[in-house]
Amino acid sequence: MKDAKNSIRKLKKTVFHILCQNDCDRAVSQITSLPLRSVVNPLFSFFYHSDEIIRWHVITAMGAVAARLADEDIKAARVVMRRLIWNLNDESGGIGWGSPEALGEIMARSRRLAKEYAFLLVSYIDPNGNYIEYDMLQRGVLWGLGRLAHARPQLVRQAPPLLIPYLHSPDDILKGLATWIAGAFENNHELHPLIESFTADCAAIKLFANQKFIEISISQLAAEALAQSR
Repeated sequence: MKDAKNSIRKLKKTVFHILCQNDCDRAVSQITSLPLRSVVNPLFSFFYHSDEIIRWHVITAMGAVAARLADEDIKAARVVMRRLIWNLNDESGGIGWGSPEALGEIMARSRRLAKEYAFLLVSYIDPNGNYIEYDMLQRGVLWGLGRLAHARPQLVRQAPPLLIPYLHSPDDILKGLATWIAGAFENNHELHPLIESFTADCAAIKLFANQKFIEISISQLAAEALAQSR
């Protein structure tokens, strides 16, 4: 028992050391070289870390691990999905930081899991679904939905009308993320007039994309979304 506990602690330290790297791609590559099922719990333990870079590395690594598990052991991958979903359930007693982002990252990487769970991520912005009211957590839901939409727009094609309240939001981050999501869909004409009004909006948001942070203006996101809709 003592040896098992020592082994778990050692693995957790190893995972943490890897996550502290600045190079996200390298960190993910090293995490996925470890026994996949064994690294799931250590990754979950760092979802609430105070360091923003570590949190995003955790989200990205969880996406890669669960997607590989889906190819090797679909039951184990579904357990990961259910744990993330549970974190977003009121009955969990927590807030669910990082869970919607991880769901989006996983499904962007795994078509099999996306086909099973994409509807659920959309439901978190649906007032008639499993709507999440907390503004700060909504940011995570929108990021996760955007990550999935840009990878597999056909699986979340019911999302665009649900973005309208966020496009009206006074919160630049929510508005920017919703605009980014809109850019994943071709012929998004229902959102066109609203997004067109953002082309002079110089407010900028920090977006984690392609494994790194970028600063991008809402006007640039709007221009990209409008180009996609033509």
